[in-house]
Amino acid sequence: MPDLTLYTNPMSRGRIARWMMEEAGLPYEARIVAYGPEMKSPAYRALNPMGKVPTLVHGDTAITEVAAICTYMAELAPDAGLIPPPATPERGSFYRWMFFAAGSVDPAVSAASLGLDTSDPQVYRRVGWGTVEAVADTLAGLLSDGRPYLLGERFSAVDICLGSQIVWGLQYNSLPARDGFAAYAARITDRDAAQRAAAIDDALIPAPEPGTGT
Repeated sequence: MPDLTLYTNPMSRGRIARWMMEEAGLPYEARIVAYGPEMKSPAYRALNPMGKVPTLVHGDTAITEVAAICTYMAELAPDAGLIPPPATPERGSFYRWMFFAAGSVDPAVSAASLGLDTSDPQVYRRVGWGTVEAVADTLAGLLSDGRPYLLGERFSAVDICLGSQIVWGLQYNSLPARDGFAAYAARITDRDAAQRAAAIDDALIPAPEPGTGT
């Protein structure tokens, strides 16, 4: 039985890792880490020096960063079919778009949500993702041939990691809408594991304090 522990918070990117764990189908324990002192504590930072979630611990190995967790779990649970075979063109595409999720989509969407405009040529040449519009156009081009999933006909861990960013980008208006995004988002969030993971995390979100509205 895999010795897997996911440190997460229901109001974080840990939701992506939770979905990945549910899709992988291996037994795991989830530990909720509260924002603030607990997340920045020496005990937790011994696992993740950044003091952020998620962190996956497998035996004596700690894996941080959502894309790394998704890739690790896809390889750990090959029977789930979430990663193409090694040394194939499809595996190359898997790595390409998984790293695009981490290196371009996430920072571009984060910058856009903070109101940062990177279209100035002096800025554009310095940031790895260019602009959030360029990121959206690239993703739209990937889906423009009518493929159901980002790698083609088969759902993969890329749809969990990068797909979640498309879903959130549409939900919070931090990713420009493009043709195909809404249908794709509906398709991947309709999966049993996606809905199961969302229900678990939603139930863990603290209720608003009376009179605060937050």
